[in-house]
Amino acid sequence: MQLTAYIEGIGLLGPGLTDWPTSRPILCAQQVYQPSRTVLPSPAWLPAAERRRSGAIVKLTLATGLEAIAAAGLNPAELPSVFSSSGGDGDNCHAICEMLASDDRQISPTRFHSSVHNTAAGYWSIATGAMTTASVLCAYDASFGAGLLEALAQVAADDTRTVLLACDTAYPQPLFSTRPIPDAFGMALVLAPRGSERSLAQITVDLTHASADRLDDPALESLRTAIPAARGLPMLRSIALAQDDLAQDDLAQHDHLGQQRYVVLDYLDGTRLAVSVAPC
Repeated sequence: MQLTAYIEGIGLLGPGLTDWPTSRPILCAQQVYQPSRTVLPSPAWLPAAERRRSGAIVKLTLATGLEAIAAAGLNPAELPSVFSSSGGDGDNCHAICEMLASDDRQISPTRFHSSVHNTAAGYWSIATGAMTTASVLCAYDASFGAGLLEALAQVAADDTRTVLLACDTAYPQPLFSTRPIPDAFGMALVLAPRGSERSLAQITVDLTHASADRLDDPALESLRTAIPAARGLPMLRSIALAQDDLAQDDLAQHDHLGQQRYVVLDYLDGTRLAVSVAPC
């Protein structure tokens, strides 16, 4: 069964990608992609005590989620959420392993509570005041696809907007040698059941056995394959290109969808996600 939703806001932060507006021309190959370390902003929405305790996954989630919701002109406290990460906070996991390998094996309460997979969801609730439902999932390298399907299913079943927050952070050595995620990357999508004046694109997702699409730029393709949350980059590229086509054809004044684009995203070993993208 196909799942359809309308994207009303996008948040993006990763190596060489500072936000959605400045990343669009890069994904459209109008500007050269220049990889650089991800800079995580301070989580200003958090109270001072929680701000000091927040780790990379919390900062990344807040940065991308709030960007997407602000772009959609919505209140983050009112949106149900789906959090998807292949492994949570790599730095915190490393620190706990160091403590367990030392003579003093006492783990600090802050480290312990930051080790659970729903840490980002908890801090999101504190920052935004959201009391809505929050789903937190992990599917290893398939985490982005699983999160997208979960968010789309909630939009369809509950007939309500939902924000998807897909994020991954780096693992230091020696964990990096086993799980080589090189840097932090996050993506957020505000999904709605119906089109509106806020809508950027309509997406329809189905399962397929076709091969996943690759990105033409070798550096962006390396990013896509290195970080599970970045598996959604080909879809963002299609959205950026579709919006660019719409602007060039001067179709923005018309009340209909523009030309559709199709892309296949990595998901499970034998199953991938076929996504059709139409600009609004």
